[in-house]
Amino acid sequence: MAASFLSRVCSSARLVGPSSTRYFTKSLQRPSLLGTSCVTKRLLTSEVTVKEDAKLVQLSEFGEYVSTMLPKYIQSAQVNYTKELEFLISPEGIIPVLTFLKDHTNAQFKSLADLTAVDVPTRPYRFEIIYNLLSLHYNSRVRVKTYTDELTAIDSISSIYPVANWYEREIWDMYGVFFSNHPDLRRILTDYGFEGHPFRKDFPISGYVEIRYDDELKRLVCEPIEMAQEFRKFDISPTWEQFPTYRTQESQPEITAGETTEKK
Repeated sequence: MAASFLSRVCSSARLVGPSSTRYFTKSLQRPSLLGTSCVTKRLLTSEVTVKEDAKLVQLSEFGEYVSTMLPKYIQSAQVNYTKELEFLISPEGIIPVLTFLKDHTNAQFKSLADLTAVDVPTRPYRFEIIYNLLSLHYNSRVRVKTYTDELTAIDSISSIYPVANWYEREIWDMYGVFFSNHPDLRRILTDYGFEGHPFRKDFPISGYVEIRYDDELKRLVCEPIEMAQEFRKFDISPTWEQFPTYRTQESQPEITAGETTEKK
């Protein structure tokens, strides 16, 4: 009886078509007829794995497709460990690559989700500019990365994505990356007259200036920072000295048998 039921289920699954796997797993979820709960779990797990593998293949194929369309600007296309597609491009390719990804029929990344930067001072081009794009039509995301240094300007993409206006102003304010052809490139987070760029790795934690309220002038004044001696703390010990293994133990007087210590 169980064999005949299984044959009927398989035949009906073949007739259903693309949803045959889903119908087959739902039919097997009847422990009174067949004890196949482990088979059901195995089929569901394999279905998820197949979907993930198909997604990775699709991302890889799309990355190869874009690379063949723009070989002059795209240096590398890869799928990272979080299963997201990344394009590593040259600085000269920002405008053509992002225009292609936004307007091409097979891409349609109409939304700029985020624009940020990373500072790595050990690199020849210390700044890494990162564009995160979103395609609502295909429900997919892509990341575009490029590079620059302190003196080389990057093309502004505010003409392609108007929302990049404030993003680029923030990067200019925090990192000091200059964007050419920007309509209004000025600081957006720090105060007027601020010197330096706070998100650079070589920027001091204490900064260069301090702001305080002056009782005589009845207003806020900005002055060079002054670290007064009485506010400094020198009792900070290294991290490894806080553990008992690396802490020096004070020598204790030994007490032999029959001796007691006197209380003072």
